[in-house]
Amino acid sequence: MHFVPSQLSFCLSVSLFFKLNLLTSFPPIQNVRTHRTFKRFQFSPSHRKMTINSSSAATHRPEQGRPYPVSTYRVQLRKEFGFADAEGIVQYLKDLGVTHLYCSPYLQATPGSAHGYDVVNHSVINKELGGEKGFDNLIKKLHANNLRAIADIVPNHVSVADPENLNPYWWDTLKHGRDSRYASWFDIEWDHPQLKGKVLLPVLGGPVEEIISRGELKVEHEDGEPVLSYWSHVFPIKPGTEALKDDIAKLVEAQNYKLAFWRVTLDGTLNYRRFFDVTTLAGIRVEDKTVFDETHAIFVKQIRDGALDGLRVDHPDGLADPQEYVERLAESTGGSWIVIEKILEEGEELPASWPCAGTSGYDSLIRITGLLVDKKGESPLTDAYHKFTGLTKDFKTVVNESKHFILEKSLVAEVERLVSLLMIIQKEDQQAHDLKRDSIRAALVEFLAAFDVYRAYIQPGKPIPKESLVHLAYADETAKKAFKGLRDAEVEFIVRAAAYKSGTSPAAKEFVSRLQQTCGPVMAKGIEDTAFYRYFRLTALNEVGGDPGNFGKSPKEFHEACLSMQSNWPLSMTTLSTHDTKRSEDVRARLAVLSEIPQEWSERVQQWSSRAEALGLRKGPTLPDKNTEYLFWQSLVGTFPISKDRLVAYMDKAIREGKVYTSHTDAVKEFDDAVKNFVEGVLDNKDLLADVEKFVTRIQDYGRLNGLTQKAIQLTMPGIPDVYQGCEIEDYSLVDPDNRRPVDFANRRNLLTKLDHQNTPPKVDSVGSAKLYLVSRLLRLRREHPSWFVGEEATYEPLQVNGPKVDNVIAFGRSGRVITVAPRLWVSIKEGGGWQGTTVRLPEGQWRDVFSGKVRKGGELEVESLIEEFPIAVLVREGLNEE
Repeated sequence: MHFVPSQLSFCLSVSLFFKLNLLTSFPPIQNVRTHRTFKRFQFSPSHRKMTINSSSAATHRPEQGRPYPVSTYRVQLRKEFGFADAEGIVQYLKDLGVTHLYCSPYLQATPGSAHGYDVVNHSVINKELGGEKGFDNLIKKLHANNLRAIADIVPNHVSVADPENLNPYWWDTLKHGRDSRYASWFDIEWDHPQLKGKVLLPVLGGPVEEIISRGELKVEHEDGEPVLSYWSHVFPIKPGTEALKDDIAKLVEAQNYKLAFWRVTLDGTLNYRRFFDVTTLAGIRVEDKTVFDETHAIFVKQIRDGALDGLRVDHPDGLADPQEYVERLAESTGGSWIVIEKILEEGEELPASWPCAGTSGYDSLIRITGLLVDKKGESPLTDAYHKFTGLTKDFKTVVNESKHFILEKSLVAEVERLVSLLMIIQKEDQQAHDLKRDSIRAALVEFLAAFDVYRAYIQPGKPIPKESLVHLAYADETAKKAFKGLRDAEVEFIVRAAAYKSGTSPAAKEFVSRLQQTCGPVMAKGIEDTAFYRYFRLTALNEVGGDPGNFGKSPKEFHEACLSMQSNWPLSMTTLSTHDTKRSEDVRARLAVLSEIPQEWSERVQQWSSRAEALGLRKGPTLPDKNTEYLFWQSLVGTFPISKDRLVAYMDKAIREGKVYTSHTDAVKEFDDAVKNFVEGVLDNKDLLADVEKFVTRIQDYGRLNGLTQKAIQLTMPGIPDVYQGCEIEDYSLVDPDNRRPVDFANRRNLLTKLDHQNTPPKVDSVGSAKLYLVSRLLRLRREHPSWFVGEEATYEPLQVNGPKVDNVIAFGRSGRVITVAPRLWVSIKEGGGWQGTTVRLPEGQWRDVFSGKVRKGGELEVESLIEEFPIAVLVREGLNEE
């Protein structure tokens, strides 16, 4: 979703910034750890994207002597799968070839948490998982088997869900208000004009007067102190107000918080920062060193004690100053391996000055998935989508509409806070004195909708990175165009304020951070959680950090990205599936096949729809609508066979996320029921389902081959590959909670044992043996020869491919020791005349295939001969020492 302006408009915007005195002096960006100077950012009009030209020597590695992973295996810890259960798979992970167990958040979370991102107490290891003792036992078991661990941490927010007394920081703040020792932990607007020193708690099922009149608010005692209770909620009573217990209305009014109907946030009333639009997750101020130290104490100690080798940081873009945070984290952990969940848009780069190893891998996921998509299928698939749904808007338009929807419906409180700050800043900015609040608000909404990345890293009082100016320029230009020149002054005022050029008051400083903290939620909720559920041309591309409007990636694009990654971020994480992906890697791999057979797909989906219509499964033009139906058919094909319960649950979530005919906050029962009945009706009809199965049979082996291709690439390209739990064999999961279902480790363990006792590569079939075989052999190769992949002298070399099918091969070498040859676009290979003599040039020497054991001599070799025994070739050079 990275829409960079044209060269002409870019130049016009730059001239604007000269006029605004924003382009003053920009010292070279430096790597904080190595202090090596990076070349400046450049705008490349020929590619219409940003590029960073960097010194190949300037890398982001842990401090000398600090350990780091060679590969990771992510597990979702929860009550049903705690530390003891993780102990039970240590031997399996060792046999698989993994070097590090990657744990989901494990501090004390809300009871029954399925993910751990809802932390309530940073001083306690989650007791439901086994507590401190359970964690220690797991680490001992890992170390005894020469495995290590990394952890996922959550610095941006804490859970304030019911019962509220689970969170000691929030509880004390509610009890003592501004006088609480924890009041400064939270981003609370204490001077909110409507709340007057109170914290808004929008948790009631109706207006507070009605709740009181029904007797639902009661005074009770917990742990020896009086509290206010409301069903599962519990609230502290301000010291000195206990005497009002016989008059509930007065008692409620006397507290340091204001109880309110949950829907008031939709009207813009809220005075604390939250995670996206989730009111039960309150933002915390880790920019305060005291807050940082207390919330990170356990992890810092675990790293110093050797229990952890590194960290993955959740949502750093929500923080007041991400760069300062990463620097502080690097310093407190002694320069350990750290990756961050940074969602990079198309063409965007991680700031080179950040002392971390890289991202959590969504950028690599998007590149690899793009390789599986045939660019030639774009036009016919677009036509098929338009014909079926009647919708003709491109993805960029859908994104713009979705962002506006979120800004006007979900993030109203955040917008209002920014407007309030602008009204204060306006007094310092002479050029903005005459601007009206309503026009400023309208311009702000348009500016936020136009902002094309999660964040511009602007720090008040410091030079603005030129990368950030590009994004400000684009938002400035786009917002002005939307108003056709009628709001230029308002937009320019917002740009000045965003750049800290409209005064230096506390409000001006807060606006810079608060605006950037709002850009991320607009992107996430507007694109990932709305536009991705409204635009379904090819849902394999609807993935975190991706742009469904960009159809496919070429081998050249992929090689360029890998060369840059090896040069600048060689230890960044790579991934294909996570707890947050919209579809598992194998679902995307199967759906990508549709790009190679668009005409067949179009005909089949039209036939299925007509049959469903004839069966009476659609009750009207929008019951369900054709766009929702198109999503359903792709979801069914991508996951088949799938249970009725799973697909019904997924479609219910999808239509609510899309927020077109129903939503989480305003459910429309008629539409919800129509979708449910449609799904059940199709799955209950044996004849129709048999025809779907016939089509799935047509494409499923191509999907499996795609799956092997992408996994081989991920496990051998630059970076630290993560395998998400269970995805070492085929896994056809949808978005959470579907992708967090229990994993059958016993089955995987038995299958791996069987593979280890056979002498030939397995067939590509429904058992999933081929994928497990590939994953285990490549993970073991990495573990045995880490320097080839992640050593300081490791390299990446694209290999020359010649012949008619040159675009059907990804071939590259690593450090002169390993070669990967991975076919792509399998339909055009199998049904398009075969390889036709296409060759890849191997360097001189003897090369042994990791999968077949066959030895090849370097030189020009036909691709067809390389993949005779197994669909992928990974070759290791014989006769050389490790170094």
